[in-house]
Amino acid sequence: MFNPIPAIDLMGGQAVRLRKGDFETREQVADNPIDVIKSFAAAGATRVHIVDLDGARTGAPVNHDVIAQMIAAVDVPVQVGGGLRTLERIKAILALGADRAVVGTSAATDPERIAEMLGAAGDHIVVGADMIDGFVATHGWQVSSGERVEDFGKRMVGLGAQRFLFTDVSRDGMLQGCNVDATAAFALAVGKPVIASGGVRDMSDIRALVGRHLDGIEAVVMGKSLYSGTLDLGEALAYAREQSH
Repeated sequence: MFNPIPAIDLMGGQAVRLRKGDFETREQVADNPIDVIKSFAAAGATRVHIVDLDGARTGAPVNHDVIAQMIAAVDVPVQVGGGLRTLERIKAILALGADRAVVGTSAATDPERIAEMLGAAGDHIVVGADMIDGFVATHGWQVSSGERVEDFGKRMVGLGAQRFLFTDVSRDGMLQGCNVDATAAFALAVGKPVIASGGVRDMSDIRALVGRHLDGIEAVVMGKSLYSGTLDLGEALAYAREQSH
């Protein structure tokens, strides 16, 4: 079944949103991230996506304590990303109760390290494929690796990757619509389940993504659209359920 996944981005313990991953565009979207995750669970979310933006930028688990509180506050699976660049940090986030760890920068820049991670915790790892103009972006989307995103995906599958989070960075937080075609092309190239991300605006994105479910798009992460009111989580979840029957 296709799964709409609400997202919570953290900076300094607060729930925020950025535009195109630019830390200078930080906008606080809620007073308390624990209340936010509770509201998503109450709306029927079957998974929640958390990003430690400070961790993504610094490589250190800055929001570890608040993430632990958020996971403990709800009874739904949670996937966490941001700064998880070592196997020890992945194990630490899973030990908090996270169901999955999202790994980005280390996957693109250190094949030996990601091979170790996938060998030890492959079923619990989502490899982040962050794209800028067709190439992989790293270090909190601040650097382009020079590797085509499909080539990167195939290389990761060769190392044991089981699932990907595909983000078109140019659309993230912009409410301009998800890059469905690029996501589907990536999913077909890697032959593994892919979670779409970046630019989701409204139900037209959900319908388009569900329509490409057979290409390998299994879910979508939604953030700004939920906070700005252009998309209703309950409606997205209901549509996904209806289409699965």
